[in-house]
Amino acid sequence: MTAQAAPPAGQAASTTPRSPNPLQRFLHAREASTFLALVVLFLLGTTIAPGFLGTDNFLTVGQQIAQIGIMAIGVTFVIINAEIDLSVGSIYGLGAVVCGLLMTSDVAWPLAALGGIAAGAVAGLINGLVTVGFGIPSFIVTLGTLSVYRGVTLLLSGGSPISLSGSDPNVAEFNLLGQGKLFGLLPMQLVIFALVAVLGTIVLSRSRYGFNTYAVGGSAEAARLCGINTNRVKVTAFALSGTLAGLAGVLGLSFLSYVQGVTGTGMELTAISAVIIGGAALFGGSGTMLGTVIGVAFIGVLQNILNLRGISSFWQTVATGAVIILAVAADTWLRRRSGRR
Repeated sequence: MTAQAAPPAGQAASTTPRSPNPLQRFLHAREASTFLALVVLFLLGTTIAPGFLGTDNFLTVGQQIAQIGIMAIGVTFVIINAEIDLSVGSIYGLGAVVCGLLMTSDVAWPLAALGGIAAGAVAGLINGLVTVGFGIPSFIVTLGTLSVYRGVTLLLSGGSPISLSGSDPNVAEFNLLGQGKLFGLLPMQLVIFALVAVLGTIVLSRSRYGFNTYAVGGSAEAARLCGINTNRVKVTAFALSGTLAGLAGVLGLSFLSYVQGVTGTGMELTAISAVIIGGAALFGGSGTMLGTVIGVAFIGVLQNILNLRGISSFWQTVATGAVIILAVAADTWLRRRSGRR
């Protein structure tokens, strides 16, 4: 029997499946459509919004989206777990008021800031424990705590606004968190948002907890059978969400030097919208921090264009709602298409 000649090296290479290059992987990613929509929105802004291309305008947008972006990073963990957190707006206000009360009591600003963040962490932990411990849907739990935390915030503040005096050296240092600029250029809020986004990306994509988060969101029962403590994963996600909402509230107080009991109302919808627009599935199991950042940027650029055009804030709310519906509709269509395949 004669040996069969080996195929030429070039022919063998041609039959070997090639892994997609980074561009191909990105174009097939869930975030690609949102990124392309952001590019289109950017091009639209350059043509219809005067002053849109200015450096100062871009930095302003970055500062404006920082607080929502930080909240959205936390909400991402919750949504990937196939849960929802409607209370982050109230937790934002709670963290700001607790920090403000400590500041007006002459507590050093680092401790006051930690107090506000800790208040958010405890509120988020309660959300998770009630959801998991009593088996109540997180939609119901956080809908209830939305009102509970808002009521607690009003009780703590006595229904009166809290103002910080800029002449106080302690307050002046604290205000640098929200009003300062790194190297005299980059808003500190934007820098903090970037750091939180990087840490969130590392935790979600490089850690065991991130792997467990995707597993629980994809199928909690399957994850449990694989030995994953699903309850711990979910509770941790809510605690992270509350912690970051508290941090955002502290930054909000630092920026304005002013807070009242109703501060943060409606911010939960914007944060959730950014995550959904960024490609995270409402049913859990999918989503990325990159997608969330793109979603936050999309909302920020959209609102900025509307502001530059002098569009009423009421119409801005309508536009944001319409974008949410389109994002969810696109997600549903992609899921059905993937299912047929």
